[in-house]
Order: sequence, then structure tokens, then C-alpha cells
Amino acid sequence: MTQTTMQIDTSAELMENDILPKSSEIHTDPNVPCVSDGILPKALGESVKKKSPAQWAYERIIMYIQNFEKQLDNDHEVGLGLAGGNTGVIRIEGLGYYDPDIVTYYGVNEAGAKTQLIQHVSQLNVTLVASAKHIDQPEPNRIGFRLATALDRAEDVTT
Repeated sequence: MTQTTMQIDTSAELMENDILPKSSEIHTDPNVPCVSDGILPKALGESVKKKSPAQWAYERIIMYIQNFEKQLDNDHEVGLGLAGGNTGVIRIEGLGYYDPDIVTYYGVNEAGAKTQLIQHVSQLNVTLVASAKHIDQPEPNRIGFRLATALDRAEDVTT
């Protein structure tokens, strides 16, 4: 006979757990790293009720970009494929948000033209693509790692 233990949370713990971010991923390959594996930056452990939809989307996109880059070889960088347009793929060079509801991507398109996508969070639809790095570049740009350092800072990530 097995004994089951029941955990009783206080009402404060229940309220806190209800507003803290949650995530879940399942892959066919168990070796694929999940965005929630390991230690998440401080900003992703904060209550989502304190954030605008734009800031919350921005922070999670950073984590997805960083996780995607971990799976790339040295000949590839992260690119951004856009749905619903003829924009093609953008090599990501920057990411930002404008409260309360705008996320923007900065980069260069396949033809080398400077590109910026401004997107409302209700229209958020992004495809991360492995793009070949520029031939003159010795190492690939890893923007996800630079962006994620902002999420570990004690102050607001917008500063």
C-alpha cells in the first residue's frame, strides 16, 4: 500500500503561482533543449501582471531566439521568417518593444536591405530560421545571447 502526500498551499502561494509564468514543451527528440530548461533570467520569473503584453512577448521571444541559436552550427545565424507577406527572411540584428502592445524586429533581408518589422502583439507570428552567416564574417552573430543578458539585469530591460 502506497501512501500519498498532499501539499496544501496557502492562499498567498496559490495567488502567486497563478500569476507567475508557466511553459511546457515536448519534442520528438528528447535531446532537443527546451526554452524552459535550466535557469531562466530574472525577468522571466516576475509576475506577468506587472508587464505590458509587448514587454511580456519581447522577453519570451528573446528566450526562444537564444534557445534556437543553441542548436545552430557556426555557419548559421538566426533569421526571422514572416507569415502573411512577401518580406521573406530577415537576419535579426535587434529586437524591441513599445508599450503597451508593439514588438519590433530590426535586421537585414535576403537582398541586404535594412529591414524593420513593427508588429502588434495580437498579430504575433514569427518563424525562426537558420540562415547562413555572411561569408566575410568569421563567427556567426548570436543576438539571442546578447538580448538575454538584459533579462538578467536588476533594472527594467528597457533601460
